[in-house]
Amino acid sequence: MFIHLIVIGWLYVALMMAVAEATNTTGTVLGAIFTFLLYGLAPVALVVYLMGTPGRRRAIREREATAQEEARRAASEAAAAAGAASGLPDQRGETPADAVPPVRKEP
Repeated sequence: MFIHLIVIGWLYVALMMAVAEATNTTGTVLGAIFTFLLYGLAPVALVVYLMGTPGRRRAIREREATAQEEARRAASEAAAAAGAASGLPDQRGETPADAVPPVRKEP
């Protein structure tokens, strides 16, 4: 919340600079607009974007973890449903028997 106070304060100062530029006898409204954009809005937008990067990364990681957990849960439920309906030994947790016994090479 502290960063919000800084942002509001900086924008206020930039706005007052723009007002001073516009009301000065040698100033122009176009100069005031550029003053506000270049001294106020652009730096504040950059700082807010950079300060929000860790939060965005954390949110992306949480979404990915949630999606991965849902995929694991769905896969385990599908495997359990297929294992109950199937008569295959490796679908029920039993070790599969070797169909072809191992053969040694003769010396």
